[in-house]
Amino acid sequence: MKETMTSRERVLTTLDHRIPDRVPIDLGGFQTGIHRKAYEGLLDYLGLEETVEILDPVQQLARPSEQVLRRFHVDVRYICAKGPKGFDGTIKQNERGGRLWHDLTDEFGVVWSMPDDQRLYMDISHHPLAKATIDDIAEYVFPDGADHTRFEGLRQQALRMRRDTPHALSTGIGGVVYEHCWYMRGLQQWFLDMIENPALCEALLDRMLEFWTGYYTGFIKEIGDIVDVVMIGDDLAGQHGPLFSPAFYRRIVKPRQKALVRHIKSLTPAKIWYHTCGGCREYIPDLLDNGIDILNPVQTSAAEMDPERLKAEFGESLVFWGGGIDAQHILPFASAEQVRDEVGRNLQIFKPGGGYVFNNIHNIQAGIPAENIVAMYDTAYELGFYN
Repeated sequence: MKETMTSRERVLTTLDHRIPDRVPIDLGGFQTGIHRKAYEGLLDYLGLEETVEILDPVQQLARPSEQVLRRFHVDVRYICAKGPKGFDGTIKQNERGGRLWHDLTDEFGVVWSMPDDQRLYMDISHHPLAKATIDDIAEYVFPDGADHTRFEGLRQQALRMRRDTPHALSTGIGGVVYEHCWYMRGLQQWFLDMIENPALCEALLDRMLEFWTGYYTGFIKEIGDIVDVVMIGDDLAGQHGPLFSPAFYRRIVKPRQKALVRHIKSLTPAKIWYHTCGGCREYIPDLLDNGIDILNPVQTSAAEMDPERLKAEFGESLVFWGGGIDAQHILPFASAEQVRDEVGRNLQIFKPGGGYVFNNIHNIQAGIPAENIVAMYDTAYELGFYN
């Protein structure tokens, strides 16, 4: 087992459906990351002392250090834009109902909250458009996706990363055309809207598409010739299949997603990575038609997501990024030996012919045993070589 490629060469080879020296490995993104509590346990297990930085306060994801990323042979590094000048993204502490809460208001006016005595995740506590009409949506002040202050210093950072590191470079997650609509409206109300008031859904989706089109115009202008992967996503499916009517998706949501993907592809040769949890087999042909190149997280424990079937049907046209281990049953509850067995089986399925980047299925959650995390990544490295 000898590496003959740099991390970037390895990832680019894989994304082109060619065979690299070994399967690339990812850890540390917004859908391929690790919860703060799991990361703290991992540091203790490895005997490392670090100040834990938070990458994503809503999901409470840690930002893995370079020492940890190198330990697990991680091939991808992330680059993200920031909030515009004048936006206050700090977390406020407030007393409510006899509890201390951590509250974060995002750019769209959605409030995310987490109780101090739990500190696992933030959930939505305020939907700013819950009672809005179509006229209200037209008048609501959306953030300016194209605000140039979001991207200040970004090109210089990307150039340094390309010059000074051997890793593939990916954006953080964005392009959330569908999901952020229900964040603003409330999930129950949004589901009613899809049946009773689809015109309102279209109005809100159009405002969201306008935001993301402006955002990627500015973002890709800065780094489109440097970055290797652009990550977008909307959850379309749950454990048992689509979360809402596929007919509604194809008539109303898909055209907006497709327009965004085509816009991004007009600006950069980078591959487009799409995230949706759940049993999304129904939508894979649609996503390919939209122009995506990569599917994440490949939830193999969900309906219609058998790895062998997915590889056989879509392995020549779609890169699978994830699908490394059953994150619902095996990674949290099985032994380290069972973890190694499961990782080995999935590698045997996804590995042939390239087109596979190893990662857990979604983020590593709080409570995952550190020895299972180590077993997962060490096995992916040891069994990931092609020759």
